[in-house]
Amino acid sequence: MKRSFNNPIYSGASPEEIASDLEPLINFQNQGISLEKLQQMIEERLLPHLIHYDRPEFQSLFNFFPEEGAKFGASIALQYNQGVTNWQVSPGAVMSEELCCKALCQLFGLSSNSDATFMYCGTYSNQSALYLALHWAAEQHGFDFAKKGVQGFEDPSRLVAVTSREAHFSLKHALRIMGLGEQSLVTLPVDIDFRIDVKHMQEILAKLQDRKDIFCVIATAGSTSTGSIDPILPIAKLCGKFRIWLHIDGAYGLAYSLVPERKELFSGIELADSITWDPHKQFGVPIPNSLLFVRRKKDFDRMAMYGDYWNRKGDPEPNPGLKSPPSTRPFSALPLITSIRYLGLEKIIQRLRAPLIAVETVYNKLLNSPDIELCHKPDLGIFCIRVSPEGFPKKQLDQLQQYVYDRMKTEGKRSISLTKIQNKTVLRLVIINEHITPDTIMETIEYIRALAKEYHK
Repeated sequence: MKRSFNNPIYSGASPEEIASDLEPLINFQNQGISLEKLQQMIEERLLPHLIHYDRPEFQSLFNFFPEEGAKFGASIALQYNQGVTNWQVSPGAVMSEELCCKALCQLFGLSSNSDATFMYCGTYSNQSALYLALHWAAEQHGFDFAKKGVQGFEDPSRLVAVTSREAHFSLKHALRIMGLGEQSLVTLPVDIDFRIDVKHMQEILAKLQDRKDIFCVIATAGSTSTGSIDPILPIAKLCGKFRIWLHIDGAYGLAYSLVPERKELFSGIELADSITWDPHKQFGVPIPNSLLFVRRKKDFDRMAMYGDYWNRKGDPEPNPGLKSPPSTRPFSALPLITSIRYLGLEKIIQRLRAPLIAVETVYNKLLNSPDIELCHKPDLGIFCIRVSPEGFPKKQLDQLQQYVYDRMKTEGKRSISLTKIQNKTVLRLVIINEHITPDTIMETIEYIRALAKEYHK
């Protein structure tokens, strides 16, 4: 098998070395320098330390270089530097975003009454979703959350959100910001494939009803550690039964609902009250590019903040800034629009499908490998492993995974990530690039094996 370990995807330099290189660049002075000199400094001092996400050896995170259609839209957005939160700032950008959100709702099979707004990232989208859920819960208790906040609840300590133990850490962050704290997050057990165990969920919800006020359940459509998709439809039915707001964090996974072979995994997504999605992951559009969908357009009314000079109540034109907190944000819709129009849905689905096939192929190939422990069966393009050479002490396996990860990070030839599964340190591969083939992934596996032998010696 041909191996391509020689060209680093980034410098592999230490924080101290990178800081030393960058100090002359970020030495602000009274007099400016020419663009030619600035370009030379950038090329010599910054670019070697940036990671080449486009290289097939990059198999660690959700980052992606923009594809051609997205770059075209981004260049126009940058040139005109349009704000999109108010009609007065940019009628064309505002209407483009409004129409794009409507088209995306239709693309993902959401109801005709649904709506969406662009956000900076999935973390902010999750935060806004939990705010909407808490606002909705306040209405069930007869008050306006925007005016009274958590003090409007008779006993705020009863408020909890419920999610999988595999859910993204941004949910804890959201609860911190809302003043509820991490103690307000109840985590659910998962099954062997790291999906929410619905039977246990039903039992836990029933037990919580008497002593807690559950204002939101968060299901994950593509967890960040394993890519697992919670059983959305039965969870949605339970939320309907208990009258609880259902939010789905599909920041990573939602795009794969467009792949026919995976669509069944997302059954029931249209029943969610809110959904997060990050096109800046596998769609290959520039950061920031994230969306929050809601099942009912009027749900965004709970987010609205009006002013005397800006987003006035009663303005006849659409003002996207009424749907989310930022009063200024970029024209993120345009790169997504131009990307989808340039590629077409058929090509987009092919791009999404390729990594899934590659991961599935490698998983099946490794099933009987004595030195590679497969930690889960992948739903999407993430799979986690533990390298375990014959005769290696079991108690030292965590240290071995850490060593392999650290060596790869320092060398800069390939990039994988590290996570914890069931309190074990594991190596995590994230495949979103359509050009990463089964052979490319197996090259990484061979590299991992080589580093493990090096440590064993």
